[in-house]
Amino acid sequence: MDAEIIVAELTADRTPAVVELFRRSLDLPEDAAEAPELVDTLWTRAAVDRPVVALGAYRGAELVGALVCSVSAQDPRLGYVDLVAVDPAHRRRGAGRALLSSAERTLAGLGAAEVLLAGNPPHYGWPGIDVRYTPALCAALALGYQQDRTAWNMTADLSYDGSPALRPTDAAEARLAGRGVTVRRAEAADLPALTEFARGTFGGAWDAELAGSVGREGAGCHLAERDGEVLGFAAYGSSRPSWFGPMGTAPAAEGSGIGGVLLRRCLRDQRAAGLPSAQIGWVGPIPFYSGSAGARVERVFFLYRRTLGG
Repeated sequence: MDAEIIVAELTADRTPAVVELFRRSLDLPEDAAEAPELVDTLWTRAAVDRPVVALGAYRGAELVGALVCSVSAQDPRLGYVDLVAVDPAHRRRGAGRALLSSAERTLAGLGAAEVLLAGNPPHYGWPGIDVRYTPALCAALALGYQQDRTAWNMTADLSYDGSPALRPTDAAEARLAGRGVTVRRAEAADLPALTEFARGTFGGAWDAELAGSVGREGAGCHLAERDGEVLGFAAYGSSRPSWFGPMGTAPAAEGSGIGGVLLRRCLRDQRAAGLPSAQIGWVGPIPFYSGSAGARVERVFFLYRRTLGG
């Protein structure tokens, strides 16, 4: 007979064990390979600007499952399950249900009225549950969660020299220069202006992602400006090195070619870092990324939510 599952809050000294658990429990190889970055982003870095709790499921002394949950920095009524996994050898034995039930109680205690199985920007692993994780989809429905939305990531192929994602930008940059627009790599001194531009144009959701991209190892940002005024930016690596985004162009500059230039400059950086592909997360304008970088929709996610006490 199985020993009872005990759920307890995890402390930082358990980080190596949690990373190893996610590495062997995430079924998609690309996710398992990024387990260290996922745990660091969602457990450590996210705690700077929102409440974050990590829970472990134990059978005896063995850690058989782990979950990271958080509260929205924008709306404290919303709680999120950011990352959850159960050791393959211990699935369908109550660990996942125990973790999620404990997370719901924890989030309720922090003031959440609703729990989402979805990404909690700006620090998130994925927009929702990848449709290829079929057992997770079934578990969400069995536990009373309702499908809310669908989201998708696109992939830009960086593995060969002739990739559309790596097309040169010299001619386009020369045309922009003729209109007084300078395109360059962003530096730490640019962060206040970039943040102000992003807030004023797109709201305040990207502050942390910009801060995590400019001047950080494995990350970067490029910007376009005219007479000291920011017209657009593109960033990568804030969540993990293989991810591109966020990016944004001033409405008045749309159609100028700035977005495509900034995008491909970032993708060239990621290729130079040895990455064979880049993930464009939680994509809005599919035609833009397809046309500018030959990106393709590759990952599809279902997002779920449940009202607590309902």
